[in-house]
Amino acid sequence: MKKIQVVTIGLGYIGLPTSALIADNNISVHGVDISQSVVDTINAGKIHIVEPDLETIVTKVVQTGYLVANTTPVAADTYLIVVPTPFKGNHEPDISYVQAATEGIIPLLKEGDLYIIESTSPIGTTEKMMDLIFTKRPELVDKIFLAYCPERVLPGNVMYELVNNDRVIGGVNTASTQKAIEFYRQFVKGNLHATNARTAEMCKLVENSSRDVQIAFANELSLICDKAEIDVWELIDLANKHPRVNILQPGCGVGGHCIAVDPYFIVSDYPLESRIIGKAREVNNHKSFWCAEKIKEAKKDFQLKNNREPKIALMGMAFKPNIDDLRESPAKYIVQRVLQDANDDEYFIVEPNIHTHNIFKITDYREAVEKADIVALLVAHNEFKNITFREDQVILNFCGI
Repeated sequence: MKKIQVVTIGLGYIGLPTSALIADNNISVHGVDISQSVVDTINAGKIHIVEPDLETIVTKVVQTGYLVANTTPVAADTYLIVVPTPFKGNHEPDISYVQAATEGIIPLLKEGDLYIIESTSPIGTTEKMMDLIFTKRPELVDKIFLAYCPERVLPGNVMYELVNNDRVIGGVNTASTQKAIEFYRQFVKGNLHATNARTAEMCKLVENSSRDVQIAFANELSLICDKAEIDVWELIDLANKHPRVNILQPGCGVGGHCIAVDPYFIVSDYPLESRIIGKAREVNNHKSFWCAEKIKEAKKDFQLKNNREPKIALMGMAFKPNIDDLRESPAKYIVQRVLQDANDDEYFIVEPNIHTHNIFKITDYREAVEKADIVALLVAHNEFKNITFREDQVILNFCGI
């Protein structure tokens, strides 16, 4: 039985790859998740999420004994908190999962231990957890190390980016920062940038808010160009010929567990100051509503012209191309909104990266395109890029295919 060196709390889209990477460096990891089925899947050397190269590594580290999963934590030297931080109320960040994970390990902490939060968190969360720990274990004041280190990886390329991307690491004091840097240096090849906990927390939020604001500009352009009868894709391509202009591509909104969520963490705490950030969230949310309305308009136009209900293909439900992740997906929202008005209409819901869904019947993209009168392209999956459409089909291109 190997001595447990690291406990990771949360074995989701970030927690499991992180645990696997650490274990692949011959560091014994005890992964914790509240789901028994997730625990059982991992202990069988399999994975419950879609991520290239991950299952190979999980199989290996489980077989060698460097990764074990359980529903309860055990004593270790380092504790990583990698749990969700969802919303409550009006887009207010909910750190109850972080707090529950922290409370679960407080009895296990000992002098010299390292505690790190990786979960996206409002500014000041690491200090709040420090206060919580020291309130319950006052004898550990100045005896343990506490830090914040956000993930910054792209789904679909997580295993590479966990190793090669730079990391921002902020401790509650200098000693904690250095201790955390020493930990990550064991398995991260990217540069490790030292700061304090509050700045590291804000850095994560700012990175994704910056992307959200830039996407909002592109999405707003698409709304303007639709009214002005201008091809937004051609316009952006031409504008980007300027050496100092780099406009992003519009889409049907913004989704995922980061860009669509993190800006609210800033807006919630600083509502008067974060006007551009807040407005960008409104623009990107509105784009999804606008796309749904466009599909409904196309349906009505078809009915008037053809005196029958159209068959409609809704192409894609993931929050970005070529992944199976539907979290905060604008495409899924559009599908739900369009189907609210469905009567006896025939819809084909397409998502090539998942086989089944608990609400929607998934149709193969080739069948959907062959049968559909209206094709709404919501996500730029690779499978959709070589489709040949019929001249009599109405194509609604919301993702630039």
